[in-house]
Formats: sequence, C-alpha cells, structure tokens
Amino acid sequence: MSYDFDLFVIGAGSGGIATARRAAEYGAKVGIAEVDRLGGTCVNRGCVPKKLMVYSSHFSDLFRDAVGYGWSPVESEFDWPKLIRVVNDEVTRLNGIYQRMLDKSNVEVFEGYAKFVDSHTVQIGDRTLTAEKMLIAVGGKPIKPDIPGMEHAITSNEIFHLKEQPKQAVVLGGGYIGVEFACILKGLGSEVTVIIRRDKILRGFDDDIRAEIQEGMQRHGIRFLTNTNVTSIEQLDNGKLKLNLDGEEETAIADAISLAATGRKPNLEGLGLENTEVKTHNGAVVADSYNQTDDPSIFAVGDCIDRINLTPVAINEGRVLADTHFGGKSRQMSYENVPTALFTTPEAATVGLTEAEAREKYGDAVKVFRSKFRPMYHTLGGREEKTLMKLIVDSETDRVLGAHMVGENAAEIIQGVAIAVKMGARKADFDATVGIHPSSAEEFVTMR
Repeated sequence: MSYDFDLFVIGAGSGGIATARRAAEYGAKVGIAEVDRLGGTCVNRGCVPKKLMVYSSHFSDLFRDAVGYGWSPVESEFDWPKLIRVVNDEVTRLNGIYQRMLDKSNVEVFEGYAKFVDSHTVQIGDRTLTAEKMLIAVGGKPIKPDIPGMEHAITSNEIFHLKEQPKQAVVLGGGYIGVEFACILKGLGSEVTVIIRRDKILRGFDDDIRAEIQEGMQRHGIRFLTNTNVTSIEQLDNGKLKLNLDGEEETAIADAISLAATGRKPNLEGLGLENTEVKTHNGAVVADSYNQTDDPSIFAVGDCIDRINLTPVAINEGRVLADTHFGGKSRQMSYENVPTALFTTPEAATVGLTEAEAREKYGDAVKVFRSKFRPMYHTLGGREEKTLMKLIVDSETDRVLGAHMVGENAAEIIQGVAIAVKMGARKADFDATVGIHPSSAEEFVTMR
C-alpha cells in the first residue's frame, strides 16, 4: 500500500520534533502536526520560560549580597510586565528556530489537531493523511482538583501571561512545579503560601532533599500549610480569592491568583484512539520497551506514556525510536540513572537511587555519606544559606548508587556527577579524584 508519509508525528513538542528530524535524516518522508506553538510544553509553558523567571527571581538576593562585598546598596524596582514580555519574546524566537529546523530537515508541518481515523490515517480539519508508521507525542497538560470554585484558579500554563504581579499568591500542591513557582514568585516580591496535603513537599525525592528544600523555602519567607486540604475557593468583591481549608474556619487569601499545581496528565482527549488498537492505562498510552503500542503501526514517546516526564527523556526516546526504525540501529531507551533538577530556591539536583530506594534494594549494605556546609560565597554576603551533598553507596561493591545535592549550582554539578554514576563509578573513584578548590563541587570527592 502507498502512504503519504513514512512517519507521521502527532505533537511537535520535544519528543515529536526529535523523532521527526532524526527519521528525516535517515531519508524518511515525515509529516508532523501541531495544534499549538512548536516546541511543546518545555519551550512554551515549561522549562525555558520558567528558567528565565528563575534567573529573574535571584536578582533581589544578589543585590543584597553585593553590599557585603563592598558595593553600595542597590535601589531597584521590579517590572513584572517587562519580564513577561521579554520571556514571551524569547519563546516566540525559539518557535521560529524550531520551524526553521523542521524546514531544513524537510519535515512537513501541519497546523491543527490531528485525530486518528484508523491505524494509518489521521484527519486534520478537512484534510486526511496516511502514514506507514504513526507516532503519538502529544505530551501532557496540568490538571485541577475537583474543588468548588477551582475555575478561579490558574495553572502553570497561564502564569506566563499574567498582566500584573500577584501581591499574595497561594500555590496548591507540593510537586516540583508548585514549589518552583512558589520560589519564583517569592523571589520577585510576592507573598507566597504553599498548601500541601502531606507534611513534606516533593514526594518521590530523597527525604533529606525534601526536608532541606522545604526548610530553605521557609527561611526565604514562604509560608507552608501542611496536612491541609482546600475545600472550596471563593472570589471576593475586591477580586481576591478566599480559599477555605479543612479545619476550624481556616482560610487563606490570594491576590487574584491561586496556582493549582496538583499534577499533570497525558493530553489524549479527542485523539481518536478508539479508532486504533492503542491501549491506555491510568490515562497514559501503553507502550513496550521499544515504544510500540498494542497497535503495530503506532508508537508513543514523552509525557503521554508517563514514564519519566522530562524533556531530555522525551528527546532521547524519540531519537532511539528513529534510530531503530529508520536508521537500522536497533536499541532501547535506558531509564536507569536519569538525572533531574529542581529549580527551587535553594536549587537541588539528583541522580540515581534515593536512600529509601537503595535500602529497600540493598538492605544493610547501603552506606550513606553526607556533607552540609555554608558555601564560601555567603561568608561575606551574610545570608544563612546551606548546601547539602549526599552519596549513597553499596558497601559490598563500593558502587555509587545515588548522588543528591541541595544548594547553588546543584544542576550544573550533578550533571557532571551523573556521568560517573551512569558509568558505575565506585566511591574509591570519587575519593581518588582531585577536587577543585575552593568550590562546593569538591565536597563530592572529599566526603569520608
């Protein structure tokens, strides 16, 4: 049978674009559909604009630190509309770059929502297209809890387009998105309250990391309401939002913004999966170790399969898929020792097993090395900031099972450490490495 394309990709986010371009490099005829802007969540409503806002949020502390180093006090006012404008200008610039990359790769782009007609056919508006292989790369989207008045709350999608800076902000949820935006807003001058249903944020991360970040956020003035549920949200006459909490007449007030950061789910609505053999589980596409679904002609990568929802993971999944099916290089994605970062204040990063995971797997053989100290930078600046570093080791093999850090430049440091952990480095290899002095990173090779 003759098809319009060798591969057709639904979703032009990180995973979809990576797959399309790599397949096209191998000579495949590729089409891609996107209903929104090119680049997906990361470029438009995630990693990129968020990190730019993180940078902006740090300047208030840097201005104060400068005084300890001999600079005169800086009197500066923050301009929220300017930040929002320049951040979105950068997003627009990146959209153009993605378009040029796809054009250069001879990938044909279709604007609109693609829906499966059958296993080899999609419909985009009034146009029908066929492909030998189909790829689902539609990503995920934020979800709001089912609470009365939740229509007054925004999600992480809308925060990049707020016209005015909130004076008082309430963040619902203790996952990485919620805590990152809580830190951003606080650094930019908002009063911030975080409401979580448990006693600690960041479930799934190492317990020491969770505690250190939460304590650091509190030191920076972020208020936490733990073991607390929001029962309803009301909009007051003055435009503020009143959040009613479980407990004796407990409330919280937000200045026209309540950020619901209580999770994300795969963006599968209206995709027409019922017209294929693709199966889902807990709202995610089911795919095997080669990212093939139950329908032999349909594959899936990225957040829609809900494995490790990180941009570099989606990109690698896509490239592995293209290598296997169009490049003659059959291989599988490895999900072991994938590093990740939290762009909170304080920043954190991690790779490998948490202490709890290691003890469950290796029992009493686990040995933990910790170092907690005040970075040299703050000795003159005066801020009470701490850095925590942690190595988790299998004492029987001396292999480093996990590395975790809370502190400035954690992401940059752990990226290098992750190479060693991925290669199976031993604690003796860390010990034999000469440190760079004076630096925080040298602690990873001096812990005893």
